[in-house]
Amino acid sequence: MSESFTANDPSQHSGVDFYPPELMDWLEDQPWEKVTRDGVDYCILGTAHVSRRSAEVVQGLIDSEHFDAVAIELCPSRHKLLTDKQQWQSTDLFSLIRQGKAGLMLANLVLSGYQKRLAKQFGIEPGAEMRAAMSAAKTYGLPVQLIDRDLGTTMKRVWRSLGFWNRLMLFTGLLASVFSRETVDEQDIEKLKEGDMLESAFAEFAEQSPALYKSLITERDQYMAARLRADNRTDNRQVLAVIGAGHLQGLVSHLREEPENPEQISAELSKIPPASRWPKIIPWVIVALIASGFIIGFLRNPDLGWNLVKTWVIINGVLAGLGAIIARAHPLTILSAVVGAPITSLNPTIGAGMLCALVEAWIRKPNVADFETLRDDVIELSGWWRNRVARTLLVFFLSTLGSAIGTWVAGLSIIQQLA
Repeated sequence: MSESFTANDPSQHSGVDFYPPELMDWLEDQPWEKVTRDGVDYCILGTAHVSRRSAEVVQGLIDSEHFDAVAIELCPSRHKLLTDKQQWQSTDLFSLIRQGKAGLMLANLVLSGYQKRLAKQFGIEPGAEMRAAMSAAKTYGLPVQLIDRDLGTTMKRVWRSLGFWNRLMLFTGLLASVFSRETVDEQDIEKLKEGDMLESAFAEFAEQSPALYKSLITERDQYMAARLRADNRTDNRQVLAVIGAGHLQGLVSHLREEPENPEQISAELSKIPPASRWPKIIPWVIVALIASGFIIGFLRNPDLGWNLVKTWVIINGVLAGLGAIIARAHPLTILSAVVGAPITSLNPTIGAGMLCALVEAWIRKPNVADFETLRDDVIELSGWWRNRVARTLLVFFLSTLGSAIGTWVAGLSIIQQLA
């Protein structure tokens, strides 16, 4: 049997003494739910990750000494990122680029930079409510449970659930957040915690990309509910769970009603779906078509064949080099883009962006200061070019984009010349 109470609806609390008055004072203006499952009382608090008020409420609730454990919406990797300010310094940029993880790091920096820019407006650290939860729990000797799914797993499941155009839209949205300079009023941040407003926003989002919504929101709701059940089977009877308000209703629903074994659920949701074959096949198809075009051209007329080769080299090399120029890469990196892109575009095992990023990182080796200031530098657009780590990632992305555009433009030009 489970109970549910929402502080935004005072009528639900009339005559019911389910929490001490000092707790109710903190919960009065917050989105929250109470769920009892398997003999454990869960107080599920919805927060805004850049809200000063959220951090104050978390601190006040734990100060009441009512809870036996504190659960937070973090996975081990995000927990380390939030607590270990030296983590970036130990990053091996060369290995990251060679392993094909530069794109993931770029996306993470864009997301963290956007969140930190909002937090900077209000004079607080992003994730302040999570820091408050961890600090207060340590003060009172309470166990801290990291209930969110691993960030890398979520990103891979998101990416592999999307088609080409949805992936393009997602990445375009991330880039737009870098260039956007829109300010958000703190009142608007607090309004985001009203359940109806959040649910309507997510409903619209789901209509645009149900697969993205499922991987990013629904699956994590289910995963966090399962982790709460699995982590609180013995001593803990009063648990405070601090999560983003957008997960409140979904998590509560799964926590109340999910009948399956929680370990089975979390294991299933931690699997990485097999990669689609098409993204691996298409580059080889393009290479085969371009090579066929060269062969046909030379068979028709050697001059035509050489013109096709020049078309390929010039268009692909120039556009990849232009991407490197926009990223303000070193002249030798730009030269490697111009020379390397026409070759790497015919070899799907290595990309122009990877080549250029490795050259840039070798010539302009990031120093300790670059890693120390990385998360602060990416808040501002100029910081992406000022910081050597961020600029290397820009070189990777923009030279890759230039080479990709060059491949299609040059390919169409070759087809036209053969027609």
